[in-house]
Amino acid sequence: MAEPTDVERDLQRLEAELKRLEAEYNMFFAGNLPKPPWETRTRVESLVKKFDRAYIQNYGDRFRFVTLQSRYATFIDLWDRGLRAKEEGRSGPFVHMRADKPAEPKRPTDKILHVASFKDPVKEADKLRDLYHSLVEARHEIGEEAIPFHKFAELVKSQVKKLRQGGSPEVAFRVAVKDGKVNFTARALKGVKDKD
Repeated sequence: MAEPTDVERDLQRLEAELKRLEAEYNMFFAGNLPKPPWETRTRVESLVKKFDRAYIQNYGDRFRFVTLQSRYATFIDLWDRGLRAKEEGRSGPFVHMRADKPAEPKRPTDKILHVASFKDPVKEADKLRDLYHSLVEARHEIGEEAIPFHKFAELVKSQVKKLRQGGSPEVAFRVAVKDGKVNFTARALKGVKDKD
């Protein structure tokens, strides 16, 4: 059997590195690696660029390289979409690979923590404090700092004043957690409560 040429050896190395990169990305998306395999990806990318610039005389070797190159490009697109989805907190193209985890792990954490309605926050200090504490707790749970009570009280007073000027007798405030973020919303209550 003939000795493999330098090009064939380099293509074998590229194929092995691509398989390794694929395995490392699979481990990353499965949660077994703390960060994406940037070093391996850089190595594979430099090999692909090297072959892309070079002239490959043998048709078989050229076909093999083009196949590996298109496979690499497809994987890069898939991995980048997966990373983007992961950063945005969405389920990405790798959700089906997690057999031991639920399809939407964020859903159970979405919840309404506190609802309070005010006619005059100055006269309803206890309700205002309870609402403030629930907001502080929610922010603390996701690693955000608490806002000072006086700023919070001013915000609530101004929202109540603004919405009452629009003809609402009461204003409801809600503290909720959705998609890993704290939501604090105000809504005017008319005579009959609106349905969400």
